[in-house]
Amino acid sequence: MTAWRNWSGLETARPSRVEQPDGVAAVVAAVERARADRSTVKMVGTGHSFTAIAAPEAVLLTPQRLSGIVAVDRDAMTVTALAGTPLKVLNAGLEGLGLSLHNMGDIAEQTLAGAISTGTHGTGGVTAGLSAQVAGLELVTGTGEVLRATPRENPDVLDLARLGLGALGILTTVTFRVEPLFLLEAREQPMSWDEALGSFDELASDSHHVDLYWFPHTDRMLTKRNDRLDADPAEAEPLPRWRAWLDDDLLANTVFGAVTAAANHAPAVIPRMNRLTARALSARSYSDVAHRVFTARRDVVFREMEYAVPRAAGLAALREVRRAVEASDWRISFPVEIRVSPPDDVPLSTASGRESFYLAFHIHRDADHTAYFAGVEAIMRAHDGRPHWGKVHTRTAADLAPAYPRFGDFLAMRDRLDPDRVFANAHLRRVLGE
Repeated sequence: MTAWRNWSGLETARPSRVEQPDGVAAVVAAVERARADRSTVKMVGTGHSFTAIAAPEAVLLTPQRLSGIVAVDRDAMTVTALAGTPLKVLNAGLEGLGLSLHNMGDIAEQTLAGAISTGTHGTGGVTAGLSAQVAGLELVTGTGEVLRATPRENPDVLDLARLGLGALGILTTVTFRVEPLFLLEAREQPMSWDEALGSFDELASDSHHVDLYWFPHTDRMLTKRNDRLDADPAEAEPLPRWRAWLDDDLLANTVFGAVTAAANHAPAVIPRMNRLTARALSARSYSDVAHRVFTARRDVVFREMEYAVPRAAGLAALREVRRAVEASDWRISFPVEIRVSPPDDVPLSTASGRESFYLAFHIHRDADHTAYFAGVEAIMRAHDGRPHWGKVHTRTAADLAPAYPRFGDFLAMRDRLDPDRVFANAHLRRVLGE
């Protein structure tokens, strides 16, 4: 019996059996056995969800042998990969083909199935979410049927399963719309709270992708603007190796990890620590192919809650969070991340049907997150927030259903594709109902 745990260590499970399927037939066989036994089966990814959304109750399937690009269609500008492929492997493969995803989140450790099933997203662009870039998929349903879903074949399945929470089937391939490889110019600049919020709409409209970080207990922000360059990828001007190592490896990971871990034992120092950290930030700019600008290493283990509120409510919600932090005894050593996205048409996307303003709250894995997350979640809910499906939240089916106009359509598709709840677990029972 092998124990499973997610990356943050917040969720664990002890499956009755672990299997490593090497193809669709093996996945079908595992599903059919689970159904015959009136049991359950879950395919896990890399565990980067902070919830128990992928936690197995009986049989655990691992994705390592379901990795790699399997088809490239340059006429349609799509690429198909096995669903267990890590995003970083897909990104490297696409770069070698002279191709790229349009947008992505800030890490690339997740599998493709895990990333689209939980609503992984970036900021800005024509679309921010990975699920909205999906052009097709193949999955094994709860009855063992292999379904191919494209805009022409089973389009209703594609519509819902491109963000399926692992509740509709086990994904075996994912097809993404891609575009020619492009360069991004990154410009990072410290700002005061008032300057950043006062110019936020201008920043977001003038740049393709904008990401802000507020350091709690301070009035300081770090702004990150990523803009497309009309240049050949060979003309990239990345950071010098010594600067990248100093900023991103040593300071942002090694030193930050050591300092925040130590601060857990003396939380009173955190406000001063944050002020010193924020004041030490300096401007920098560089350019590189898209995935090397969008994504970064995250060695320091943390816990995270993220909510999407309507764009128009975003700055008010952020200001309310700051007031709550300053009025509390919370001591928060991690910055709050701020992103925006255009609306999309993915039924369970946090950006479905509305422009969105994302607020992500982090805390060190060894600190108690409960009071902080409960406090900010109440603010997010008051502003019609939708929680990221893969990050900590306390929502249930009863209060999630009103947040998504097509929640009922999703439940109906679940009844059709997994009538015996072969893919269920405790977390899905909470967010989708029995």
